[in-house]
Amino acid sequence: MRKICALLVCTFLIIAVAGCNNEATVKKTYTDTFRTYCEMSDGTWKCDDRSYKYRLEISGRLPSAVKDSTFVYLSNMESISFDQAWKAAGLSSYSGDYFSPEDAVLVELN
Repeated sequence: MRKICALLVCTFLIIAVAGCNNEATVKKTYTDTFRTYCEMSDGTWKCDDRSYKYRLEISGRLPSAVKDSTFVYLSNMESISFDQAWKAAGLSSYSGDYFSPEDAVLVELN
């Protein structure tokens, strides 16, 4: 009886340890974009080995433009304004307008 109980306990522990792998896997990869990035199985996004909580599509019209532009950012900030988006995309000459890679990264521009 002791051997059966020990075997059951060992089996339970092996199953419990095997089920502890909570590492996110790649759900979808986007390659036809400005930068390659991935949607992860846990709902996060990944680009250049950095994880981001949000994928933001920010649309608006640049001054003197004839049509709207859409900037797609992976971000750890919940929101980015259109003004911040176009400046951080490299259209500002002031480096203080750019995001640090930990905060946000531009992955698509339409």
